[in-house]
Amino acid sequence: MSFLESYDHLVDFSQKSLFISAFAIAFNPTFWNIVARREYRTKFITKFFGSAQAGCYALAITIFSLGLLRDFLYERALRDQPSHPLLEGDLPTYAGYALLALGNLFVVSSTWQLGITGTFLGDYFGILMDDMVTGFPFNVTNAPMYYGSTMSFLGTALLYGKPAGVFLTGVVLVVYLVAIQFENPFTAAIYAKRASAQKSKGGNKGSVRDKKEL
Repeated sequence: MSFLESYDHLVDFSQKSLFISAFAIAFNPTFWNIVARREYRTKFITKFFGSAQAGCYALAITIFSLGLLRDFLYERALRDQPSHPLLEGDLPTYAGYALLALGNLFVVSSTWQLGITGTFLGDYFGILMDDMVTGFPFNVTNAPMYYGSTMSFLGTALLYGKPAGVFLTGVVLVVYLVAIQFENPFTAAIYAKRASAQKSKGGNKGSVRDKKEL
């Protein structure tokens, strides 16, 4: 008996929708990191749309649309998967709703604090924030959008009663943790470069703040 066969009563690995969902989960942060870094180095989006602001908003719409597609594929994948009694009943349902509520609170409040350009990689376009964001939810975690999104995935898995959803939530968490390792140092370097330029001109030193998208 293979490893996958030993767990097929929990997760049906024969369903293509499971792997399509996992691919979409991994693709999104990979896409926006590659595109944003290329924008930072070449300004190809800014040149195409005529301004950094317009380019950032175009990328924001693209990332948001990809997120909707990812969520759709995740739901479709869950519908093709077996349920489990341990994930059914009142307690998992209440926990699912609580995770969804908290996860969405983190995501929405992060976007409110950062604004559209702060949320959707504006710093790669040269649209930098003046000060570090320290209010909620950034006083709870330095990556509230990523952890909020992960909680929403897990909450949905519990509401559907699907172990496959828990598995895919693990994929989400791993992908986001990897993304953070790439994004945070690069973002810090952007703000450090600005601070150095301002210092050399006798200006005020800029500061770094954590951000990110769903």
